[in-house]
Amino acid sequence: MAQYFVIHPDNPQPRLVRQAVDIVQQGGVIAVPTDSCYALCCHLDDREAVTRLRRIRAVDENHHLTLLCRDLSEIAQYAQIDNTQYRLLKATTPGPYTFILEATREVPKRLSHPSRKTIGLRVPENPIARALLEELGQPLLGTTLILPGQSEPLTSGWEIREELEPVIDLVIDGGACGLEPTTVVDLTGAAPALIRAGRGSLKPFGFADTGNGPSG
Repeated sequence: MAQYFVIHPDNPQPRLVRQAVDIVQQGGVIAVPTDSCYALCCHLDDREAVTRLRRIRAVDENHHLTLLCRDLSEIAQYAQIDNTQYRLLKATTPGPYTFILEATREVPKRLSHPSRKTIGLRVPENPIARALLEELGQPLLGTTLILPGQSEPLTSGWEIREELEPVIDLVIDGGACGLEPTTVVDLTGAAPALIRAGRGSLKPFGFADTGNGPSG
């Protein structure tokens, strides 16, 4: 049965943050609010937890999971970044963006895309997510909390508990999140490529904003 923590969205309680990190370090899969949608997260080095996370989402190894990082320097530890990419990342982090980049050797092979050797990375702006990352001292592995067969993410803690209580270890209720996921941009080519239009503005990458992006 999942534990249920109500954490203040602007001033996360340190005691609850520490308890949440303990659950992650013990192999737990947890639901975390972010600056876009709720995400399912686990420890990036825990093979069993990653398998559980993929099973809950019903996604295979070809689906990019995302490393939620504390800052740009942590992104640089897990992804190969050139000067042009660095400038784009600096201008848009923290924020509701996920970037596809070439993975470094720091990323376990089982987490990067099997054919492209790429990884998704982001720096969330949400205070709860940031507090968890600071306490953990390394990235969380995550994915947008969209259940199999659904087109929109779960948006509230009670809804997540109702749907997933038997299969996850913790729900962090940090208030309602929106329906728009992150904007996903592939930075591995000669120019940025838009993979998904979401909450983040497209203008920093030279794309025209298109309004509300898809929520899949």
